[in-house]
Amino acid sequence: MNQQPTSDERLLAGYPGRMLVTVSLAWAVLQTGRFLLSPLLPTIIEELQITEATAGIALALFQSVYAITQYPGGEYSDRWTRATLIVPGLSILVLGFLTFGLAGGLAGFVAAAVITGLGKGLFAIPSRALLSDLFVERRGRALGLYAAGTDLGGLVSSGLAILALTYATWRTPFLPVAVVLAGLTVLYALWSRDGYAVGSPELHVSGTLRRLFASAEQRRTLLAFGLFYFMVGGFINFFPTYLIEAKGFDQQLASATFAIVFAVGITIKPVAGGLSDRFRRESIAVVGMLAAAGALAVLSAVEARPLIYVSVVALAAGYKTEFPLADAIIMDNAPDADRGADLGAARALFLGANALGPAYVGIVATYASYVAAFAGLAVCLVVSAGLLYWDARKR
Repeated sequence: MNQQPTSDERLLAGYPGRMLVTVSLAWAVLQTGRFLLSPLLPTIIEELQITEATAGIALALFQSVYAITQYPGGEYSDRWTRATLIVPGLSILVLGFLTFGLAGGLAGFVAAAVITGLGKGLFAIPSRALLSDLFVERRGRALGLYAAGTDLGGLVSSGLAILALTYATWRTPFLPVAVVLAGLTVLYALWSRDGYAVGSPELHVSGTLRRLFASAEQRRTLLAFGLFYFMVGGFINFFPTYLIEAKGFDQQLASATFAIVFAVGITIKPVAGGLSDRFRRESIAVVGMLAAAGALAVLSAVEARPLIYVSVVALAAGYKTEFPLADAIIMDNAPDADRGADLGAARALFLGANALGPAYVGIVATYASYVAAFAGLAVCLVVSAGLLYWDARKR
């Protein structure tokens, strides 16, 4: 049986607070391990003597397994218990990061990517659904704190990667990630009030899809956030390259500027989530998307470094606002007994759109320019804002 919300919703107090801290730290740590792969990838390619294409396929396997397990992980956590998915998910993540740190050769690298993708997929939706169970009036704030772990992980991984490449090997930083995750797994298992139960493995896919697409408003919401995740996929993978090619940054300055995006995210996600508990979530999402679109337009037009930095901060503040809001809006619309299934299915759709973003930017940048590619991303944000504004007016 899933946890019931308490009447006292002080964010970090009591049992809900312990669960929030534990799963949010676990998310931050696993994201640290995930983001280590990006700065370490050139060294990995050289040591394993593989091509960029082979490395890309391994990372695509990671992302594919992660996306595919979103929906079953969410539905099983609804019908079994949250802990039945969270504890195995964390345990598999520990195994995955240990494999990155210890296993040799291409086979070990690919196995680690697949194992880690599976663990992340099993953990991601049940942990969010758990917070939705425990925090009703402050759902947005709780999900904002959780989502900020992505940005914290991005910043920490940058420092760990520099230390590893300077004083150790590319495998070394994955081992402390595994150790810390193992400790958090034990803490969660000790503190959780959820039992463990495994029921029927049947998935009610048709029922979930009917709920998600039941009304025109819900379909517009899915389309809006699908376009948003498409934009994120294109932006996050090519932004440093965009700064180098279009703005004349060197690699170190582009990486440092990219870190600004993560630093802003740590602060803005909890704030946006908290505001969405007091005001209409769709309205806040519209403001964030329009702010990000405007910042992208300014970024494309300016050359002065101070204006570029201001645009990056505004862009990050706008688009980082959306992550806790997207999760909260989906779960607000879901029946209590189906929150995990609905969020898992929606996020599977979002991640599918996200995977197309890099292909779009790469193709447009190749045959036109990075400015044209990023202008298209700004258009996606404006269309998304329009769809959500339409919904906000009708509700």
